[in-house]
Amino acid sequence: MESFGHIAVCDDDQAIANLVSQLLLENGWEVSTFYLAKDLLKASQQQSFDLVLLDIMMPGIDGFDCCRQLRKHSDVPIVFLSAKDEEVDKVVGFELGADDYIVKPFKPRELIARVKARLRRTVALEVSSPDAPLEALGIVLDKRAHTVTLFDQPVLLTPIEFDILAQLMQESGRPVASHALYEQVWNEDANAQSNNTVMVHIRHIRKKLAAIDSSQEFIETVWGVGYKLG
Repeated sequence: MESFGHIAVCDDDQAIANLVSQLLLENGWEVSTFYLAKDLLKASQQQSFDLVLLDIMMPGIDGFDCCRQLRKHSDVPIVFLSAKDEEVDKVVGFELGADDYIVKPFKPRELIARVKARLRRTVALEVSSPDAPLEALGIVLDKRAHTVTLFDQPVLLTPIEFDILAQLMQESGRPVASHALYEQVWNEDANAQSNNTVMVHIRHIRKKLAAIDSSQEFIETVWGVGYKLG
């Protein structure tokens, strides 16, 4: 089978590490499996990886410290795969330089979709194409083709819904104020009804995404501010 890239998997739970590695192998990637962060760090000095899947709670060097050390010499995409689901853990992970954060337990198709999305985004950044698809949380939004997929399944959005989702994805998880969304999408000044108008469209988008995967909230409400990708 042709390899789609080389992925490093690091988790001290050998059963999980082996399961993830097998899943990646079955989907066409070359995989190196590590049970300790120190072994991954040593290997990263001798070979290059296209992506690293990294647990957080490990003996010795934990995932956060491993990420910090990797970032000293590498810009390889790093995705945390952890049972730690508190918001503070995600914030710390992203501040250390992680590119994505997947909470255990995860669905195999979600993991594969997120890995594909992260690798596609890396390629898109390398070629610096302004028309490259926007990708996050398993969602792929292609402005040129005007299509949206979630875990490779099509999501049928109205033009307004499409533009709202595009604005949120362009912000890469940063909150966008409701009035700003309204002005950017409708191209007119916000008014007393703007927040309600945006809220209704956000509800429709959520419903369409949940029809494919209801296990997570893709668009979060930031109270007093607006909305962001989860």
